[in-house]
Amino acid sequence: MLRILLAILLAVPLSAQAPPAIAPAKSAAPAADTSAITKKIESYLRKLFAWGPSFKLSVGPLVPAPVSGFYKVDIKVSFGGESDTLTVYVSRDARYLFRAELDDMSADPFAAARARLRITGNPSRGPANAAVTVVEFSDFQCPTCRQLHNILREVAPNYPQVRFVFKDFPLTQIHPWAMTAAIAARCVYQQSPDTFWRVHDAIYDAQDAITVQNARSRLLDFAQQAGVNPEAVRSCMSTPAAAKAVNDNFAEGQALKVANTPTVFINGRRLIGTNRDLLLQYIQYELSQAPAPNP
Repeated sequence: MLRILLAILLAVPLSAQAPPAIAPAKSAAPAADTSAITKKIESYLRKLFAWGPSFKLSVGPLVPAPVSGFYKVDIKVSFGGESDTLTVYVSRDARYLFRAELDDMSADPFAAARARLRITGNPSRGPANAAVTVVEFSDFQCPTCRQLHNILREVAPNYPQVRFVFKDFPLTQIHPWAMTAAIAARCVYQQSPDTFWRVHDAIYDAQDAITVQNARSRLLDFAQQAGVNPEAVRSCMSTPAAAKAVNDNFAEGQALKVANTPTVFINGRRLIGTNRDLLLQYIQYELSQAPAPNP
């Protein structure tokens, strides 16, 4: 809820009125005291977004921004046991604050995300040397993830040259059996990587019928129906290795600022949700940019 609230609030302009014209400075304004800037930022944001005492704010540190004359400042907002972060930029004279992303047009905008994404050791379909890789962070109990699953099940066969990778991102606070499913599916993958996808499909197809009470038995049934020894899966689920693999993927998603499921990265390009047309647009664009194969 905090993430949704924060996203809505940050989409609101700083003022409903047109901003005043900024006359070119004849000389750079002197930097204000950073502690005073920190207090001013907190006071301003609390007033702007009506963040009362129940909202905890952590502001700073102030670091020089890539654009001269500004500080880059990370803000952490906590409320109701949840927290999220945002970045703002503040002029060194502490007069102006703006919220935006700075893009370095001399660099690949998706290189950093690609560098963080670990592909090996995770369920995947398609050639290992694919020019286009689609990495999905998903939750087995998430209804929207099931919608994306149905889209990918339709789309993937049309792109045999693309690699599709699945990563667990169970939102345990709202999906109580998602972690159990993630660990069980990971154990199936460890027994038989190819069989993982049959169990993966079975979980999404039966999502509405799975409960906290029957999740374990249903998952073991899916494994057995797919041809995997259910006792081996049961034993694996009790070991820390499977849970560690799931938690490692979750941590990776957090490092990439994944906050909602499903979130997909197409060659590092982020797509949140189930927009089929946009997914196809991104895949086709990346394919068009791929170097031609050697004859």
